Parts: sequence; structure tokens; C-alpha cells
Amino acid sequence: MKPEDLKLYLVTHRYDESQAAFLAKITAACENGVTMVQLREKQLKTRDYYALAEKVKTITDHYHIPLMIDDRVDIALAVDAAGVHIGDDELPVAVTRKLIGPDKILGVSTKTLATATAAAAAGADYLGVGAIFPTPTKPDSPVLSIETLKTITETVPIPVVAIGGIKESNLDTFKNTGIAGVAIVSEIMQAPDTAQKVRAINEKLKEVL
Repeated sequence: MKPEDLKLYLVTHRYDESQAAFLAKITAACENGVTMVQLREKQLKTRDYYALAEKVKTITDHYHIPLMIDDRVDIALAVDAAGVHIGDDELPVAVTRKLIGPDKILGVSTKTLATATAAAAAGADYLGVGAIFPTPTKPDSPVLSIETLKTITETVPIPVVAIGGIKESNLDTFKNTGIAGVAIVSEIMQAPDTAQKVRAINEKLKEVL
């Protein structure tokens, strides 16, 4: 993984749309500038998750973009994804690293300096820190201050991605925070024009990162 892979990190959500529409949005996002894709599916059965992950990986492979699988080590290994992203309620970081081996990317969600430091020491390659703003994707997630985000980026030796309620309109918040990139869900997945939105966010990020 290169730090620049984290610049515009798309986390997927289907919002009850058809699989064809979902895959078309991912294709448009990859074609227009997202740098990493995380497939997040909380409800699918294992076989269906595997089948969907294979289709998404076909897209990300075509555009040479790393595919991360949310939580599911088995799915990540089954489709040979670039890696897996885990939360603080999943397997321990060190255990996950042992399962996926040294060559897969391991991302970890953290909310405090203590957990961020521990995750980095246990083998994480990057951290997802948030929620920075309130988000309907995770309504119970506490909101972190920009000061906490900056403290984490200044302390841990691995790249940090900000996540949670991030939109084109609030990207200026992240100037001088030391983040490697932003992880975005609804601002891209619910955009009327996926391609235009990704291009606009990338232009804005040139001023921010």
C-alpha cells in the first residue's frame, strides 16, 4: 500500500438499489478518481457476499485500485482482496494480522489515541479515525474533535484516514491535520452524478491534503 492510495477512499453502501446500479456507481467512482474501495456489507449471507465481492474486485482490478473488505477476513482471503478493514468490535488486530499474513493491507477503525497507538503497534497498516461529523451510516458513533484527529496523526507512525459524515462542503476542515485521505460513503454513493462528485472531491482535496 502507498499512502496516496488512501487519498479518496470509497466505502460502499447499497441503499436498497439494484446490484447493477450499485456496481455502476462503483465503476464510475473508480473511473473518475477514487483511490481505494472498501466493500461494506452487514446483511448479506456469506455466499452472496462472496459473489458480490468477486464482481466488485473485477471492477477495482480493472482500474488498479485496492479493494478492502469490511470486517470479513474469510471473504477478503476468498477473493484475494488487497486487504481487510476491521472495527474495534472485531477480531483483535494482532489476530487479524496473523490470519491475513504480512502482505495484505490491514486497516483498523479507531476513536481514541490509546486504541490508535495499540492498533499501530499490533500490525495495522493504516487507521480510519472518526466519526468526525455525525453520520447516518453509524448513528451511534461518537463524534471526534479535529484536535483528537490531529493528535492521532501526529503520534502514530502509520497513515490516518478521516471518516464520518465527510462531504465536499466540509473538506476544508481537514487542512493541516496530517491525514493521508478521507473515507466517504453517502456523499459519493448517493450523489446524483457519481463521476462528477468524485472529480469535484478530488479537486477540493488538492487544496486540503
